Amino acid sequence: MPEGDTIHQAARRLHVALAGHILTRSDLRVPKLATVDLTGRTVLDVTPRGKHLLTRIEGGLTLHSHLRMDGSWRLYAPGERWRGGPGHQIRAILGTAERTAVGYRLPVLELLRTTDEDKAVGHLGPDLLGPDWDPERALSNILAAPDRALGEALLDQRNLAGIGNIFKSELCFALGVTPWLPVGELTEETAARLPVLAKKFLEANRNRPNRTTTGLDRPGQRLYVYGRAPRPCLRCGTSIRVAEQGDGSRSRPTYWCPTCQQGPTS
Repeated sequence: MPEGDTIHQAARRLHVALAGHILTRSDLRVPKLATVDLTGRTVLDVTPRGKHLLTRIEGGLTLHSHLRMDGSWRLYAPGERWRGGPGHQIRAILGTAERTAVGYRLPVLELLRTTDEDKAVGHLGPDLLGPDWDPERALSNILAAPDRALGEALLDQRNLAGIGNIFKSELCFALGVTPWLPVGELTEETAARLPVLAKKFLEANRNRPNRTTTGLDRPGQRLYVYGRAPRPCLRCGTSIRVAEQGDGSRSRPTYWCPTCQQGPTS
């Protein structure tokens, strides 16, 4: 599940493979971009912004993509078999003489003027892994709606960019509160720890193949609560619980320990 750490990893891989190289193949398979041809242009860089990817291309253009739940960018060498999914799921192909980047199941794909990137990402809060990270501003954004559940506030990319459902559950566990606790009920000490721990979690995983918040790299022990219901809590032994949080399409399975975390559970 792509979150800020995995998006940064994807951006780094794409940047290393494409930046500084001329596009020899360009195929954007969405109706509004079907006639666009980027061949002959040089890829300048690939930059992550929260959960968004910005591929900047010679001529003042930016290809903006977002993976959401199951999109991906895959890289292939010449002659290598593409294995990211069936052909009808391919939404973008960017090829150079040495590597080909293939975007599968991309729910968001648009071409912007680079000067207009704010139209796509200007609404985002401070990026936990970006140069604009500002912990005071991020915390202020979260606390601005005191009645809002903490888990929902953490997932709102307008507050801070990069946290997804996994880090939401793990961060709430580390803070010792449930994801349904209104942010206005956080103690001053807990609120102060929030941006520090969020930054720590994402930075610790930005270069790791297997995401971990426990510091352990063994199956079943990498995360404290996410995906572990009804197994015992690694800290106290109580069965981890799971429930949906959010409404409609925004509803997400949320995990917590009823002993280690204090607050409402729905």
